[in-house]
Amino acid sequence: MSLIPSIFGERRTNVFDPFSLDIWDPLDGFFTSAVANVPSSARETSAFANARIDWKETPEAHIFKADLPGLKKEEVKVEVEEGRVLQISGERSKEQEEKNDKWHRVERSSGKFLRRFRLPENAKMEQVKASMENGVLTVTVPKEEEKKPEVKAIEISG
Repeated sequence: MSLIPSIFGERRTNVFDPFSLDIWDPLDGFFTSAVANVPSSARETSAFANARIDWKETPEAHIFKADLPGLKKEEVKVEVEEGRVLQISGERSKEQEEKNDKWHRVERSSGKFLRRFRLPENAKMEQVKASMENGVLTVTVPKEEEKKPEVKAIEISG
């Protein structure tokens, strides 16, 4: 849930989240209605560029889930960069348009997407795992065990 009211559309990113690397665009979606009837061949960018990703933290790991319908695992890249940055990217190609085809509606999006997340220090970056099933990418980043301070009892003399 966002801390800022959603007056500019369905934006679920928390702008106060220090780990989010998303850039908020106040015009995001503003021109969508103007190009709704333009064929896909005339559009280079699309709504797919804003792939929706959930990030939850469990006691054992950080878990990212991305809805990427219609994509194969070969079309998606999951990378870890220096500075504990997780990068998820990919591209959905445009459907080939045949000369005799007559398009009535184009609503499915195509194009590239790139999302980056700065992970907290307790993330085990060398043990990141990713899987894809039914168009949902799941990235699991295990967490280091929280080290509890060792308490040593001191005997009182006298």
